Amino acid sequence: MGLFEALLDDLLAHDLGCAPHVVARIVAEVAADSATVLAVAQKLDQSQRHGLRPLPSPLPMVDSIASLFADLALRPRDRELLIAVSMRLDDRLEPLLEFDGRSAHDLAACPVSDLLDIHAGRVRLADPRLAIWLRATTGASAAVRVHTRLHHVFQARGERVDADWHLARASLYGVPGTAAELTRIARSLSEAGANERAMHLAAEAAAHATGAERDEATAVAGVSAIAAGFAVEAVSLLSELFPDAQEHHRLQALGGLLIAQTHLHGAVPRVDPVALRPQGAGEEEWYLWARAAAFAAVLCAERGDREGMRSWIAALREGAGRAAADADLRDPVVALAWLIAGDRDVDAEIHGTGPLTGGMLRALQAAMDGDIEQGLGFLAAGGSGIGVEVDPFVAGFERSPLVGAYRAVVEVLLIMWSGDIGTARKKLMRSALDLPVSIPFAGLAAVIARRLDLAVLGHLGPFARSLTAALPPSMRIDDLVDRGIEAFLAGGFEQAAAFMRLWRDAGAPQTTLSVPGLEEAVLVGERDRARRRRVEPPGISLAQDLRARMLSCSDEEWRSVRAAVVDAARSIPSPFSRGRVEAMIGTRCLITGDVARAREHLEAARSLLEVSGATAWARAVAMRLARLQADAVGGASSGDPLATSRRIWEPMLTTRELEVTMLAVAGAPNRDIAESLHVSVRTVEVHLGRVFAKLEVRTRVELTVLAHRIGQYV
Repeated sequence: MGLFEALLDDLLAHDLGCAPHVVARIVAEVAADSATVLAVAQKLDQSQRHGLRPLPSPLPMVDSIASLFADLALRPRDRELLIAVSMRLDDRLEPLLEFDGRSAHDLAACPVSDLLDIHAGRVRLADPRLAIWLRATTGASAAVRVHTRLHHVFQARGERVDADWHLARASLYGVPGTAAELTRIARSLSEAGANERAMHLAAEAAAHATGAERDEATAVAGVSAIAAGFAVEAVSLLSELFPDAQEHHRLQALGGLLIAQTHLHGAVPRVDPVALRPQGAGEEEWYLWARAAAFAAVLCAERGDREGMRSWIAALREGAGRAAADADLRDPVVALAWLIAGDRDVDAEIHGTGPLTGGMLRALQAAMDGDIEQGLGFLAAGGSGIGVEVDPFVAGFERSPLVGAYRAVVEVLLIMWSGDIGTARKKLMRSALDLPVSIPFAGLAAVIARRLDLAVLGHLGPFARSLTAALPPSMRIDDLVDRGIEAFLAGGFEQAAAFMRLWRDAGAPQTTLSVPGLEEAVLVGERDRARRRRVEPPGISLAQDLRARMLSCSDEEWRSVRAAVVDAARSIPSPFSRGRVEAMIGTRCLITGDVARAREHLEAARSLLEVSGATAWARAVAMRLARLQADAVGGASSGDPLATSRRIWEPMLTTRELEVTMLAVAGAPNRDIAESLHVSVRTVEVHLGRVFAKLEVRTRVELTVLAHRIGQYV
């Protein structure tokens, strides 16, 4: 993992941010050489680096690869052998022997044997970089000659798909006869999860087909493209079908086009579902329309567009009714959409089959009921690879990278909710190397990656920054909370509060699927109404409620509720969430002068946060304990009491009361305060009286002492 972090960091330093799974693919083809990876990335366009279009095959030639093979001299026969190895659809040895005419023994002893890896009836290039060099140094006529010879080999073997593929690649003109078989095998590959390969085969078929066959091949290529995560490629392909393609193929493509456009533009296209309805009465067409509506409904839910979601759900209900798919498609998709939108009252008995409306929906339902382990069990059962169930919602794409990305993001989310921050971070990084994790849930993976990095490192690491850079411009991350957390963990409490006030003033935007924030800094208004639209386990909700309660109560109120808060905190199952609550309990005890209890709760917080893997949070608590210990031996150095007490008192006082209080703590007499604020002395006295009552102090002296005590410990 350290290797990929170094590569991603280097690419970011050169303003060449790449999606992690794109970097993993480049490394697989050119080896883990940072200079070569950088050189290849420089020759890719932005959409390729971000995983929105497929990488060129082979990758572009760069100087380091050219110099690697500069002295390689090949006889014509050996060169054609190596070109054939690089061009075939699979790596079986037997067809290659027929192509070359030598036996396996002869190949093992030939001059280029060290360039081949022959094992168990398979043969491939020993160094994948050789394929790049071969293709870059092979003229078009030589490539056509090899494709033609391979076509004849596979035709003689009766292997029509391979024969048609090589015939199509060898032809400078359309070969319509190859399209149907290439499209058929592309469908099979897509269902097996090989969506990128399916896209290439179907796109080749479309290049040689006409009429309805071309429409079908284009639809298969485009839908396979978005299933592989290539949103730009999918829009380019699928847009060709609108408005003139045959209706069946338009409807077949509609769902994929909606997904791709939504990811690129940040919102579901504003189209009237009725305008896209089938014109005939065929059940299959209505089913395709219903499934497209299902995609749109869930995409709207992911983006908090409840009005759009309702509109598409209405279309889903109509289409599913006409296609007799109410129980299989409509009910589980509606349940999934409402759950993602934040409706906590979804019937847990409603779920479908397969990876999304089956395993993923049941996992989220179980987590919201407080059983995260059961939720992870549902995901594990669906990802076992043994008899993957058909999911009507994503039928034919159950094994696709995009569906895998949805499941991976939910798994990381549940692990994070359970409080295992370190494991969640490692799981997300591993998944990001294989899957297009930035697409699900409106880029939620980037938000999670950033919060996990902050919790573990205290700053954003290469994976989080690369995932952020790879998001389409419409999905850029609002980083106020991230900057607040980073400042808070570094001890910059007032700076953290300033960021969080800006975030609150902007409407406190946050994802519906809950990720850790910074409730320690400011109190967010109307939290009860917002909470109803947050998808999270009850333990996470309880922790947030306790933090908000501690932030808003006065010292006198704290003395009366402390025991209840401490008792409630013990029931929080997540060590990360409980650790943060324990840290706040310790802070409140310090503010009220209860140092012994404060130390006890801060020690508990540090242990819990260390267990969770949240190293940066544990380090921040350890720093507070160190200050407390230094104070015990007379070596404490207080921070700015005015800045810190302002942050603590802000939720309790009105704006004018806070202004008067801070001037009074700074030593200003009432007359000077009145002149500064352009009010009467009597008004200042009234405000101070209210402040004294709220903060349970009797005099200016006690108020000043309290401010300095807060600044010393918080």
